[in-house]
Amino acid sequence: MRVSLLVTCVVDVVAPDVGEAAVRLLRAAGCDVTVNLDQTCCGQPGWNAGFAEEAAAVARATLAALEADLVAGAEAVVVPAGSCAAMVRVFWPELFDVVGDHEAAARARRVGARTRELSEFLADHAADLPPLALGRPVTVALHESCHMLRELRIVDAPRQMVAAVDGCEAVAWAGSDRCCGFGGTFSVKLPEASVAMADEKLRALDAGAPGAELLVGCDSSCLMHLQSRAEATGHPVHVRHLAEVLAAALPADGDGDRR
Repeated sequence: MRVSLLVTCVVDVVAPDVGEAAVRLLRAAGCDVTVNLDQTCCGQPGWNAGFAEEAAAVARATLAALEADLVAGAEAVVVPAGSCAAMVRVFWPELFDVVGDHEAAARARRVGARTRELSEFLADHAADLPPLALGRPVTVALHESCHMLRELRIVDAPRQMVAAVDGCEAVAWAGSDRCCGFGGTFSVKLPEASVAMADEKLRALDAGAPGAELLVGCDSSCLMHLQSRAEATGHPVHVRHLAEVLAAALPADGDGDRR
């Protein structure tokens, strides 16, 4: 199966290890992975800030890149971020309709119908992955990001993938679905509120899952914010993208070269 990877800006600039882990996992599941270098941003920052025309100009480039991969034989677009996957699947058609580009809106709907967030895609293809195992037991607390839950309605896939890893135990906690406070431009416009929300989430983690070694999620932007606040407050938890945890659990002979 051939898939097109939408790398996302945050992964490209801040968390390249997440992109590498995503490629390894997709290859381990038997996928041929392409990355169209004409992709740029999905346009979400501009859209959220109210600059629809500017957001559409950026999004058009990425729409064309993903569309070209699908035309060339990719069966799906895979995105290692719930927020960017939501932008493509949910908000691109609205964005292009708002700026009057109805032809692009129709194209966006077609691309969106074939776009999957990474954990969602892997859960659907879990049988194609080799056995996953960590070298020692690890207790994980999942961060359920807002776009994953409230726009894509993805609840079970991350839990299923954590459960598929031998030695990995996910613990339930009351704050798992609480917003981390990043919210893209929200964290820039209202930094005090953003920081307070992240710190409250970390306090909820202490109360609900005090033994958790890893705080794991599917959005690098959320994780960057939570890691920053954990370091600032001296919180001992380590923050990781789900792709990094799963890639670390691949067998030595199934580290991304498996077809």
